[in-house]
Amino acid sequence: MNKGKILVVEDEKKIARVLSLELEYEGYEVTVKETGIDGLQALEEDSFDLVLLDVMLPELSGLEVLRRVRKTNTATPIILITARGSVPDKVSGLDLGANDYITKPFDIEELLARIRAQLRLNIHAQEEKETELSIADLTVNEKTREIQRAGQMLELTPREYDLLVHLLNHQQQVLTRDQLLTAVWGFDYFGDTNVVDVYIRYLRKKIDYPFEKQLIHTVRGVGYVMKG
Repeated sequence: MNKGKILVVEDEKKIARVLSLELEYEGYEVTVKETGIDGLQALEEDSFDLVLLDVMLPELSGLEVLRRVRKTNTATPIILITARGSVPDKVSGLDLGANDYITKPFDIEELLARIRAQLRLNIHAQEEKETELSIADLTVNEKTREIQRAGQMLELTPREYDLLVHLLNHQQQVLTRDQLLTAVWGFDYFGDTNVVDVYIRYLRKKIDYPFEKQLIHTVRGVGYVMKG
């Protein structure tokens, strides 16, 4: 069973071989690169679930690889492999965006545990991201039902929340009053499109009017559209 793809960037052949064998035995798909430049190229050409990155590498140091990767990729977990006593490397690595580090010589079971922990955290972060709807500086977390705009928490009634979520799920799409009525209120309100206008007004007072940029736009004679 493939548990995920791991990139190992390690120039010591013996260590790289041990890591590769142990990780493959655990069910991971492993790619090994021996230089910083080759490791960076691999990350540019493919996606990995986790990276084991040695700090001391030929051609390009592990810290420089980390710095370049984090310019465009902040999501992939990176565990640094550092030399014993190299506190500055550990500090610099964490400051540059490393998720964790392990010191040579390391216990393979400890490393495997750290890998599992980082993969779990990453899955949780991805799930959190998937539950978030956003446009401009407005975000809605569907899991917690928290609404923020420009860093401010906003309070909505359940119906206002449902209307906002529907608009966010159909960004850039002009929705008629009938479409909004059916989606948010159901057929019980069929024909009473005035209720849509009333709740759009309520919603605007909370998420639009206190802010400079308006997100809910009226399309005269048709309905409404949410766009940034």
